[in-house]
Amino acid sequence: MSHNSSATTLSRPVISTRTSTGIWWGLLGVFAFSFTVPLTRVAVEGLSPLFIGAGRAVVAAILAALALSLTKQRFPQGIQWLRLVVVAGGIVAGFPLLTTFALTSTSASHGAVVIALLPAATATVAVIRGRERPRRLFWVLTAVGVIAALAFALLQSGGFGSLHWADLLLIGAVVAAAIGYAEGGLLARELGPWQTISWALVVASPVMILLTVLSLDFRVTSATPVHWMSFAYLGVVSMFLGFFAWYHGLAIGPMAQVSQIQLVQPVMTIAWAALLLGESMTWTTAVGGLAVILCAGAAVRVRLNPPSNP
Repeated sequence: MSHNSSATTLSRPVISTRTSTGIWWGLLGVFAFSFTVPLTRVAVEGLSPLFIGAGRAVVAAILAALALSLTKQRFPQGIQWLRLVVVAGGIVAGFPLLTTFALTSTSASHGAVVIALLPAATATVAVIRGRERPRRLFWVLTAVGVIAALAFALLQSGGFGSLHWADLLLIGAVVAAAIGYAEGGLLARELGPWQTISWALVVASPVMILLTVLSLDFRVTSATPVHWMSFAYLGVVSMFLGFFAWYHGLAIGPMAQVSQIQLVQPVMTIAWAALLLGESMTWTTAVGGLAVILCAGAAVRVRLNPPSNP
């Protein structure tokens, strides 16, 4: 998933004559992120979920530290460090760890549908954080999207009795990422977009290194090359390089248009789950995914296009 999702756009769209170029860069970033859930599902078949969730952040932190050092970026100041802790807690630790543990017992396509709530969830946090006053329609669409996602999760669990623990982890991951994305969107104005994710990775690295060491077990030596290749993708692309293409597209802009490309990510993820993992496409997955994506997209559009003042 990305830091500056469509919901984290807290400033006016950037006007640019290179709109198509920005969209293509944004699409490249979303394409890179769309493999995250299926490849996590592959990796957990041979590696510890804690090792995957923490270890991928360590790999990305090493690359981030090199990038910050080589480009001689300025250090964050004062309260910015605390805000980076919030970003790191949401998208470096919270989202990867919770989704990885969830995917040990649920399918990639199921996870993609629940995670499709993320743009609308991030929009909600951004509205609260930025003290915005969106139209009532925004809240209605967001609520409908949440209900659709919960209904899908309950149906997939076998009825309306109770949510599976994996669904609770996925919902927790959405909340964690929404908080991290919204704060990251604000902080990116001050530190720069890719610099924000890089500093967040560096800030989280001591804890992630400790968790990685604690998670080492026999599976590290018995994992197959496919498991390790999936892990490498998660660390190098999903946690780091994908953000370069994504943020480059947002920088070219217009940001409001480019950021909405992320709404196609769940569709791509479900397609990769079917092609790479052989997961069947059920009617509940199709209907549930479509409902959540449409509600999230509509909510984001309502927020990005507030009514003009008379």
